[in-house]
Amino acid sequence: MNPVTLTISQARKIILHAAGLSRQAQFGKGYEAVYKFIDHLGFIQLDTNYVVERAHHHTIAARVPDYKPEWLDELQADGRIFECFTSDAGYMPMYNYRYSLPVKQGFVSRRGPLAQPEVNLMNKVLDRVAREGPLMISDFDNDRREPGSGWWDWRPSKVALERLYLDGRLMVTRTKDFRKVYDLPVNLIPNDVETHLPTPAEFARHVIRRDLKALGIGYAKEIAWRARYIKNNLVKKELEALAAEGEICSVTIEGLKTAPLYMLPGYRNKKIQLSGDAFILSPFDILNVFRHRLKDFFDFDYQIECFVPAPKRKYGYFSLPILVGDVFAGRMDSKADRKQKVLIIHNLHFEPMQLSKQTIGKITDAIKTFARFNQCREIVIKKSNHKQYLKAIKDAL
Repeated sequence: MNPVTLTISQARKIILHAAGLSRQAQFGKGYEAVYKFIDHLGFIQLDTNYVVERAHHHTIAARVPDYKPEWLDELQADGRIFECFTSDAGYMPMYNYRYSLPVKQGFVSRRGPLAQPEVNLMNKVLDRVAREGPLMISDFDNDRREPGSGWWDWRPSKVALERLYLDGRLMVTRTKDFRKVYDLPVNLIPNDVETHLPTPAEFARHVIRRDLKALGIGYAKEIAWRARYIKNNLVKKELEALAAEGEICSVTIEGLKTAPLYMLPGYRNKKIQLSGDAFILSPFDILNVFRHRLKDFFDFDYQIECFVPAPKRKYGYFSLPILVGDVFAGRMDSKADRKQKVLIIHNLHFEPMQLSKQTIGKITDAIKTFARFNQCREIVIKKSNHKQYLKAIKDAL
């Protein structure tokens, strides 16, 4: 298949449509829309940061306007999705369970041989779950012999549980307060779900198809990164093979020099119209996880700064990108004070561009919606780099 040449505007439309951000409610509303969105992406990243609502809920709520967080738990209880660790922690459609197995196998090969006491403890933990049913870490006695030395200094039983989860002998669900519950796969996987291990080539092709569906246009390094825990990663080799077979096409962008890009042919002639809606996005949204991608396609230099030392932060600890149409108009460093029901915007930063009154109105509405989603009744904006826009938004609030 001949390479496809696109303008940057065409590329943005494809990327935003693939991410589910071409318009509000692109996947519809309600419980089924949540599943449609997860099924489309193939993987939705989970994160524990609770400064505002957690990333997986935030990402879904940006697409499903009437989203209720309990729907995600219900989808898992119904056996339609499951939590796993692939490139990151997240949720996958249950029918793709077999494609989580190479990653689990990869963890086993990477960690190397364990000491016999560690193996014995893992066997004891696994036996308890088999006999007693789903268990949490709190169900195990504190078996630490020395005081903990930090956040990741887990006690032995916790290490055993996590190893069993990563290698696939246990699976997890979550309590309402987001604590892990460990259970046997046989208790969570429906009988009609395939559980045989795919070949390395099958796995690589699955990752390619899934990621190009979600990314719209993707670099080889982005797709290969999603399979980085697999030894002898075949993604780049299979990308070339699929391109030669015509199942995917290579892409060039007018006026932009990039590494090789790929796209599913279905996006080639797809009629995509952007509504111009405003979206406040999670840092872990599919659109934002690759920093170079935002720079190349949207001329937006974004970095989540909770991982940056405080003195070096430019925009704030948990700064959220603000997308309007196909342009990133700003970012807001936010925190939900759940006791006081107040959304605190520490810093509302606008990019250097002229925004219309209508665009400011859309951003204002998006902030209101985001506050309601975080169960906040009041909005406090402490700082902004643009007094005129800030006044307009405060007046509207």
